[in-house]
Amino acid sequence: MKTNEHLQFAVLTGCLRISKESIFTGLNNLQVFSLTDKRCTSSFGFTEQEVADMLAYYHLTEHAEVMKEWYDGYLFGDTPIYCPLDVINFCAVLRENLSAFPQNFWVNTSGNSMIRRLIDQSQKQTKEEIERLIAGETIVKPICQELTYHELDRSIDNLWSVLFTTGYLTQEKQIDETHFALKIPNKEIRELFISQIQVWFQETTRADVPRIATFCKAFPNGDANLIEEMLNDYLWNTISIRDTSVRKTMKENFYHGLLLGLLQYEDSWLIKSNAESGEGFSDILIETQSRTGIVIEFKYAEDDDLEKWCIEALDQIERNHYEARLVEDGMKSILKYGIAFYKKHCKVIHE
Repeated sequence: MKTNEHLQFAVLTGCLRISKESIFTGLNNLQVFSLTDKRCTSSFGFTEQEVADMLAYYHLTEHAEVMKEWYDGYLFGDTPIYCPLDVINFCAVLRENLSAFPQNFWVNTSGNSMIRRLIDQSQKQTKEEIERLIAGETIVKPICQELTYHELDRSIDNLWSVLFTTGYLTQEKQIDETHFALKIPNKEIRELFISQIQVWFQETTRADVPRIATFCKAFPNGDANLIEEMLNDYLWNTISIRDTSVRKTMKENFYHGLLLGLLQYEDSWLIKSNAESGEGFSDILIETQSRTGIVIEFKYAEDDDLEKWCIEALDQIERNHYEARLVEDGMKSILKYGIAFYKKHCKVIHE
């Protein structure tokens, strides 16, 4: 750049700052605009008005609420910003199919290694903070915007800073010179966090082969007490969905995914998730080699009376005849499980 006499102005963009305070570099005297800088904030993403104009141009204004829920939420300086990549891609999808569901376009742009690094290095406090973020709460962290790539793993605080500068987190407000209230910006990124947690959980639990084998065998054996005891241990040691602002369906889906990952250790079982059976869709149906059929229905409890919600789950199985598919497939015996979750606790009842 310095040797090009025809160049008058240049813009470099990225997630980490260029190391320029060195006597060995010829790159210096840069103007730096960070995520917290109020200058030029509307130049690095789409403002709400720009998104509204785009949706109006393509006759897609009825999708404004979904667009906001999934792809908005960033704050550059003091300007609310949408992720431009997501907005452009979702508009393109909607032009082809007006009934299309929102997609996670972010997942194709990164290996999401930052989230995995955070989870892998997390201790009890960090896990609690991740739960709070997924629940829609904020956490206060010191943010260093001067990091270079080689400093990322020196401290867990550095990972929080990189999650912020790369867009996995955004600021709700600045507390003081270095501390910010951070949050997950939108539904797209929240689902990324949840999916990475589920992958991590499956990997760590499957590494303990004898324990996971014992857990799985308890289902065809009808040992609800052992299932409950072991599942509570798993919940205590992992990251869960807190009982706050996240919708009830998302909480149920989270625990559904965790249990499904555990049960898939038994590769000889035929496991069906959200399968049509009887007069509805059962959460999990299992067909074992011994021709024992298993029906599992989940409830996220709205209070701490877990037994009541287990009974409600079993009643739902009976009302909708979820065992019908298993009977049709020739299962000799059927076991039905109602499982209720509340924060890091669960209750298991079977019949």
